[in-house]
Amino acid sequence: MGRPLEPDPGHAGEGMQIVSSQATSVIHSVSQEPNSALIPALSVDASGFAYGDDALFGPMVINLEAGKTTGILGPSGIGKSTLLRIVAGLVPGISSLTLNTGLPVSESIALMGQTDLLFPWLSARDNVLAGFRLRGEAITTGLRSRAGHLLAEVGLSDHAGKRPGVLSGGMRQRVALARTLAEDRPIVLMDEPFSALDAITRIEIGDLAARMLAGKTVLRITHAPLEALRLSHTVFVLSGSPAYLTPAGVPNSQIPRDSSDHHVLMLQANLLEQLSKAREVERP
Repeated sequence: MGRPLEPDPGHAGEGMQIVSSQATSVIHSVSQEPNSALIPALSVDASGFAYGDDALFGPMVINLEAGKTTGILGPSGIGKSTLLRIVAGLVPGISSLTLNTGLPVSESIALMGQTDLLFPWLSARDNVLAGFRLRGEAITTGLRSRAGHLLAEVGLSDHAGKRPGVLSGGMRQRVALARTLAEDRPIVLMDEPFSALDAITRIEIGDLAARMLAGKTVLRITHAPLEALRLSHTVFVLSGSPAYLTPAGVPNSQIPRDSSDHHVLMLQANLLEQLSKAREVERP
């Protein structure tokens, strides 16, 4: 078994589809692409989800295409993070999400949150392997080699033995990305993981994440229209009360896209207008 995580005194369909539904419960299901046994397409019915008597979502069935990235934007407090938590199976009282491979959700989804959540007393390498330690799994030579390889992939091979306190914000997020990748889950949920970074570092880390997550089914929550357009195959705006999803236009090109591309910039203007209207809907 690896070292305990204690302080050391010495240290489904195409894209995301929106379908009307009268259901009031939240139902999860996952389907597989016929020729992709390891990359699931994810379908979630969040129709009518409510806190007490207040409905948070209207009719809403969403399908995430296998091996693609879907971005969701919307005003603050609209329910973006709640939707992501529903997809992750983290909302109490909702049935567990299971794959048709028979694996439980805990073995199929990796979550990258708004903060890096690194353990300050562990090295970068040990933080990459934190999930294995928390589950009580043995830290084998193979896992250590894997952690070193991932840190090299994110440009941190010379910093593997350093603790988070001496790493920059961008470096810490690279460690968090390596930790997410170390879990090797087919579905990755990202809740504004780069929001605290400066603009240039955010673009660099976003591009790195897009390349390293290629082929996985990704749901990305963001407040940044340009980031959504650059790093997502499909983009939706969450608005209204109860909230619903509406599609936004995206370029027909591979991700990560060039931030100076005229088509990306044109669609960013359209998306900003769409977000502005969504905010107007939220005002009393």
